[in-house]
Amino acid sequence: MSGRFITLEGIDGAGKSSHIESLATWLRERGHTVLMTREPGGTPLAEKLREHFLHDDMDALTECLLVFAARRDHLRQRIEPALAEGCTVLCDRFTDATFAYQGAGRGFDWSVLTQLERWVQGDRQPDLTLWFDIDPAQAAARRAAARQPDRLERLDDAFFGRVRAGYARRRAEHPQRIVCIDAHGSPQSVWTQVEREVSGRGWW
Repeated sequence: MSGRFITLEGIDGAGKSSHIESLATWLRERGHTVLMTREPGGTPLAEKLREHFLHDDMDALTECLLVFAARRDHLRQRIEPALAEGCTVLCDRFTDATFAYQGAGRGFDWSVLTQLERWVQGDRQPDLTLWFDIDPAQAAARRAAARQPDRLERLDDAFFGRVRAGYARRRAEHPQRIVCIDAHGSPQSVWTQVEREVSGRGWW
C-alpha cells in the first residue's frame, strides 16, 4: 500500500520545523511508520548540495538547478521507496518552496520552474501541504531570537513578502492540496489547526 506524502511550507520563522516533530509524534502514536526529512537535503548528496545552497553566493537559476538536483536524488533515494513501503513521509519544504523563494522571491520564470518540476518529479506531488502563513516582520523577530541567519535568512522583509505572495499564488493553483495554517498565534493554537487538517482528511 502506498503511503502518504505530507509537506510543511512557509517562510523562515513560521514555525513549521518545530511542528513537524509534533506531527511525527502524533502519527507514530497512532501506529504509523513515519519518515521525517527535509529539503534541500534528505540524502548524503542532497545534504552536500544544501550546504552550497545555504552558504555560497549564486544567482536564481543556479539556486533552482541546485535544489531540483537535490530533489531528484531525494525522491529516488528516500521519498519514493518510503512511500512504496507504506510509510507516511513528512518533508520540511518541497517544490512549493522553490516556486515561492526562487520564483516569487527572486523573480525567476514561473514557467521554467513548472517545466523543471515535471522533469524532476513526473506526476509526484504531496498528498497534503500545510502552509504556515505569517507576517514577514513577525517571522524575522522569531528568527533573530532563535539562530544566526543563513544566506537567505539575511534578506529583507520585502523579499519575504514576495515569498509569502508566492506561497499564496501556489495555493491558488493547488487549492485541494495546499491548506493555510495561521502561524501568528501560540504553538498550541497552530498545532490545533495542524491536527484538524491532518485528521480531517479521513485517510486513517
